[in-house]
Amino acid sequence: MPDELTAGSLSRRDVLRASGGVFGLSGGGTSAGPAISFRPDCPDATTRPAMRDCEDATTAGCADDHPRTKELRDEATRALERDFSTVGALLDDGFVPYFDLLTDGDSGGWSHWLNPRYIGDESILDAGRPAAVMVDNKWWRPLGVMFVATRDGEQLDDPPSVYGGADEDDDARCSPWHHHVGLPGRYAWWKYQQVWGDGAETGLRLPCRTPCMMHVWTLPNPNGVYAHGPPPQGSRGGPPAEPAGFETSATPGEDELGVDVLAEELLNSTVAERSRRRDS
Repeated sequence: MPDELTAGSLSRRDVLRASGGVFGLSGGGTSAGPAISFRPDCPDATTRPAMRDCEDATTAGCADDHPRTKELRDEATRALERDFSTVGALLDDGFVPYFDLLTDGDSGGWSHWLNPRYIGDESILDAGRPAAVMVDNKWWRPLGVMFVATRDGEQLDDPPSVYGGADEDDDARCSPWHHHVGLPGRYAWWKYQQVWGDGAETGLRLPCRTPCMMHVWTLPNPNGVYAHGPPPQGSRGGPPAEPAGFETSATPGEDELGVDVLAEELLNSTVAERSRRRDS
């Protein structure tokens, strides 16, 4: 689609059936799907959803009461309260929902929202510029942040530990990075790269894995601050729900956050984000 894409040039139906899911809203990338085949150079890749610890990753030294964990969680909490407290604030800052907004039944009522500018800059463990924010789809409020191990958009094979140096044993080190090797995650990252990253680098072959990622939950999570899964639904704040932060007839807490609710706003914000990136 041309750069002159405007909100009025696409219908609601066009938005909802955008190629490959939510990221198709950008109007970029390729209309063709990737060549999905078994690659001998991807021995860990699976067709089902699957994740693996990144190389040199460890959670042995991770503790919720560690000073650095507390500091990082506090930094994330302040950022969410100050800058990213509503879905509208996420949209205004250029966040776009990942594929799990389309598969709510499988994701337990929460979704990732990615920010291409923060993924593409030099920051990694900067809670003020999180690569992603996790959002509860019932109450429309943030649950925590996610970091992605990229620098200037390039994937890092050796992401930094939260604490503990590389020369320390695992019992003293916290480096809770994981990557996704299952087909859904690899396809979603391929689609993201086609739209927002360097699609020429990816081509029509799915990557063997996503970049390394890690969560920091700001609400109490029985499985820990760095757990892969979210806090249970009963621990996500409950009523009163936060305001939407953008004009909508839907009501947080009553209407599920989804593409149908967000279609027009997503289109407007994505067009604006493309303009910001083109002009930067």
